Amino acid sequence: MMKEHSIIGKSVPRTDAWDKVVGKAVYTDDLKFPNMLYGKVLRSPHAHARILNINTEKAKRLPGVKGVITGQDILPVKYGIVPFAQDEYALAIGKVRYVGDDVAAVVAVDEDTAQAALELIEVEYEPLPAVFDVEEAMKPGAPVIHEGVVNNTSTAFRKEFGNIEEGFKQAYHIREDVFKTNGQYHAPLEPHAAIARYEPNGKLTLWSSTQIPFFLRKTCPIPWLDESMIRI
Repeated sequence: MMKEHSIIGKSVPRTDAWDKVVGKAVYTDDLKFPNMLYGKVLRSPHAHARILNINTEKAKRLPGVKGVITGQDILPVKYGIVPFAQDEYALAIGKVRYVGDDVAAVVAVDEDTAQAALELIEVEYEPLPAVFDVEEAMKPGAPVIHEGVVNNTSTAFRKEFGNIEEGFKQAYHIREDVFKTNGQYHAPLEPHAAIARYEPNGKLTLWSSTQIPFFLRKTCPIPWLDESMIRI
C-alpha cells in the first residue's frame, strides 16, 4: 500500500492567499517612516536618442521638491540584473537606449508633488536609428545601442557536453528549428517598488518587492558602501 502523504499529491493552499484576499497583506506602499520622501523617475519616450539638454530648474523650484538629479549628477558606475551583463547606469548618461530608459529622478515630500515635478522637466532629444528585432540588431551595420560591444551582443555563451557528432549519428530523428519565447509578464499585485532607509550606524536597509534579496544586495550600485552594510 502506498504511504499517505500530507503534501505530495494534495491540493495545498497558498500560505499568503487568505491575507491577499481579505486585504491584510502588507505591501511596500503600506510602509511609512518619519520624514519619508517620495521618488519618481522620468523615462524616455524614445527607443534610441542622444540627450542634448535637460532643464530641471522649474522642477527644482516647485514647493515640496527636495532634489532633482540626472545622469550628470551620479557616479558612472554600471550595474545589471545579472553578474555577466553589467551595462546599465542608474540614470542615462549621454543617451537613452530603450523606451522607458531612466532619464531623471525627483525626490519630494509626497507622491503627487514628485509627479508634478517630473512634468516640469524639459528634455531635448536627438532621435537616433533604433533596432526592434534581435536578429536585425546582431547584423553588421545595425545601429550601435551599447558602445564597446560587437553586433549589439552583450554576452554570448556556447556550451557543449559529450561527443556532439556521435550523438547526431546515433539519433533516430534530427530536427532543426528556431525557438523563440515572448516576453512574460507575471501580473503581480504589487509592481516593483522600494523604500530605502539610511541608518545612523551607516547601514542601508532596503524594503523591495523582490524575489532575489541576496542578489539585489550584491548589485546595489553604491561603491562606498560594503555589501555587509546593506540589509534587504
